[in-house]
Amino acid sequence: MSAIPQKVTGEIHIRGGVRLQGKVKIQGSKNAALPILAATILAEGESFLKDCPKISDVYRMLRLLQSLGGHVRWEGEGVCIGTGSITTRDMPADAITGMRSSLCLLGALLARCGSIVMEYPGGCVIGKRPIDLHLRALEQMGVCFSEEGDRICGRAPEGLRGAEIRLALPSVGATENILLAAVTARGCTRIEGAAREPEVEALCRYLNACGARIDGIGTSCLEIQGVCRLHGAVYRIPADRIVAGTYLYAALGTRGCVLLEQAPCQHMHGVIRMAERMGALCQVTGEGLYVQSLGELVSPGMVRTGVYPGFPTDMQSVALAVSTMAEGETRIEELIFENRFRVAGPLRRMGAEIRQTGPHSLWVGGGAHLRGERVEACELRGGAALVVAGLMAEGETVVTGCEYIERGYENICKDLRELGARIYSV
Repeated sequence: MSAIPQKVTGEIHIRGGVRLQGKVKIQGSKNAALPILAATILAEGESFLKDCPKISDVYRMLRLLQSLGGHVRWEGEGVCIGTGSITTRDMPADAITGMRSSLCLLGALLARCGSIVMEYPGGCVIGKRPIDLHLRALEQMGVCFSEEGDRICGRAPEGLRGAEIRLALPSVGATENILLAAVTARGCTRIEGAAREPEVEALCRYLNACGARIDGIGTSCLEIQGVCRLHGAVYRIPADRIVAGTYLYAALGTRGCVLLEQAPCQHMHGVIRMAERMGALCQVTGEGLYVQSLGELVSPGMVRTGVYPGFPTDMQSVALAVSTMAEGETRIEELIFENRFRVAGPLRRMGAEIRQTGPHSLWVGGGAHLRGERVEACELRGGAALVVAGLMAEGETVVTGCEYIERGYENICKDLRELGARIYSV
């Protein structure tokens, strides 16, 4: 069992004013890797996940799998996971504190052990993300839930059974939990209103590689025929569309020219269209995505987040940062989470003109001349937005709270240095 490192960056220093140029390879996807790691609990034998991102959320999930009895080792370009020795249904409280993604273990452990005891998951400061959809769907599959203080207790006394489930909202997490519970349940499960995000598609393809029978992949209607058992598989985690989008907008904001190697362009249509409206030339090549600023940075007019294939909420903060320097006013509507404007305060300190016009909307004046400041990241995507703002600003920007950024970016400083940025971490 190889050691799983801790990431310990304190703060990031950025000297702005450099146009990004060059090429950088896009890492594996955080939001695809985490549910697939949970899914390894269902497989007999080892799975090898290529391009699994080396980020703090993945490290925490791997430690959680180890605490349940699994075996983990890094080998070359990926991680090897064996979960054959997992027998416990209890997840240690300290392993899931501050880690919202631990919720995707709910369906997997119910399928593997028939019962589960876990703390209410944390780790989200951008919205409430209630888990009612998860629990109601799993109840339809034969699970009985109860609460003991801050703990959720679930058991399926007669085993999991297939069900017809209609989701009121296309929740990514609920869709993933149903999939994990359904692949070895008795009978057929049908999910109407399923999330269509690429990360859900990746989970389905990994499960099918392990012997599952899932149809309708990539659509809002998924059909799962339960099988007796799953085997391990070799699977490549797809590239991270949010990391690629972050570097795309960083290039645009600095008037740069970059090649994003292995960018998942087929899943970035909303992000690419928005960048083109703001003055980017984007070309899909055999190597990835080529991005060139055409000079003037112009307002996109309206940025409205939505479920896939709409503009991703995880890109809203970075789009906000770049919009502060664009010519013209921008209006931003956040329709997914209710607390995703926390980055507006630090951007104002850097010289941005931003006004909140409603609980889910912002007005951005545009044309700002950002100046370097000491600012604090309060969540993952807002932290990345502050790094992008620092690249565009005059003078030095220091970003603290980097533990949030490390939840989703392997090494944002190294990647941006490869593109010519003056940036380092301490």
